[in-house]
Amino acid sequence: MHEIGIVRDALQVVRENMEGREDSRVAEIVMTVGELSLVIPKYLEEVYPYVVEDDPMFKDTKLVIEVEPGLAECEDCDEVYNLIENEGVCPRCGSKAKTVYTGKECLIKELHIVPRSENS
Repeated sequence: MHEIGIVRDALQVVRENMEGREDSRVAEIVMTVGELSLVIPKYLEEVYPYVVEDDPMFKDTKLVIEVEPGLAECEDCDEVYNLIENEGVCPRCGSKAKTVYTGKECLIKELHIVPRSENS
C-alpha cells in the first residue's frame, strides 16, 4: 500500500511550507488525486488518521480528497472524453489514439491555515 508513503511525503511538504509560521496551524489539507494516478483515494483517507495520530502538528487536521477525472482528446476527431467511462476509446469515432490531459496527478491543492489559538 503505497498510500502510506504518499501521505507521509505530503505531510513533509506541508511541514516545510509551515516553517516559520508558529502563529498558525493547518486545519485542512486538500489533495487532488487523478483517476489515472494509481492512487486510491479511499486508502489515503483510511491511512491518514494512523499516520498523523502521534504527530502534534497534524493530529487535528482534516484530509480532503478531490478526484480529478481522466480526460483525453481524441487525436482523430478532437472529441474530449472521460477515459474511464469510455474504457479508453473515443465515444464519437471509436479511435484509441488520444492525448491525455488530466487524471494522472496526485498533489496538494490547498492548505487551509488558521491562527493558532492559545489552547491548541
